[in-house]
Amino acid sequence: MVKIADIELGDFPLLLAPMEDVSDPPFRAICKKLGADLMYTEFISSEGLIRDAAKSVEKLDIYDEERPIGIQIFGANLDSMRRSAELVEAAKPELLDINYGCPVKKVTCKMSGAGILQDIPKMVKLTDHIVKSTKLPVTVKTRLGWDDDTKYIVEVTERLQDVGIKAIAIHGRTRKQMYKGEADWTLIGEIANNPRIHIPVFGNGDIDSGPKALEMKNRYGVDGIMIGRASIGYPWIFREIKHFLETGEELAPPTALERVAVAKEHLEKSLEWKGLHRGVVETRRHYTNYFRGFPNIKPLRLKLVTSYEPQELFDTLEEIAELYKDFEVVGKRELVGATLAGKK
Repeated sequence: MVKIADIELGDFPLLLAPMEDVSDPPFRAICKKLGADLMYTEFISSEGLIRDAAKSVEKLDIYDEERPIGIQIFGANLDSMRRSAELVEAAKPELLDINYGCPVKKVTCKMSGAGILQDIPKMVKLTDHIVKSTKLPVTVKTRLGWDDDTKYIVEVTERLQDVGIKAIAIHGRTRKQMYKGEADWTLIGEIANNPRIHIPVFGNGDIDSGPKALEMKNRYGVDGIMIGRASIGYPWIFREIKHFLETGEELAPPTALERVAVAKEHLEKSLEWKGLHRGVVETRRHYTNYFRGFPNIKPLRLKLVTSYEPQELFDTLEEIAELYKDFEVVGKRELVGATLAGKK
């Protein structure tokens, strides 16, 4: 049983990565229902939070159906992060996570996110400060290093554990790599098998199938896996990985009707949480992914990403369901109609 402090997560938990403009309550609810064991909020600016910025405060919203959940914050100022930790604790998540992994320039240029990987002593000091300022278990999400010459993650993990973090998730790339190239799990495995490390170690990067998840589990000995980009538009990834780990067999991918049903649920939850305008606009980014591989989908997808009327969106989704209900799923993403498949 993998545990973060007293939080039980199962034998090999699957975590939904915190992703800006993706990991909001509507998407988290869907991923939870489809098998994610631990959720994280989108990352929250400590400066925005202590200044009561609406966008930052809104990200503190969590719901019982999502638990266990961690609220993730980022920043570089000791006092701001401490005050943010107090606000996070008041929101009553199961844990507080610190983002030391975001590679975006507007974050790193302020020595936040992955930027702090250029100053490991400050990273340790800041973490120590936060651990001492909250009763919540504190976890960290980070990368291998700033660049290929600064992959100090083994030492960093030991030092962060020494100041009291309860788990660490490591993305197998440096900040310089951004999301390019193949994730390197070698150092993640070294940490997971380090006799000095007694906290859970979660690997992150390029996991997009059950076989790949099993390979990383067996080869590197991680305690669980964090999934990010592979879940966007495909939240079934959690269900499929769990099924493969339990049975050794690949689960049949979702049908066109299942994809439409989830897209409708996502839209409904977004409208409920964000209101009419934002609920419509901020769900658009998901439609391309939900219906990737659907032949001749472009005109209908165009409707989904241009309409501002919820009823028109639901009608379009119903139209997709009707048009593609008899299509066969080939692989994970491609649908083939009866005539295209060479059938009557």
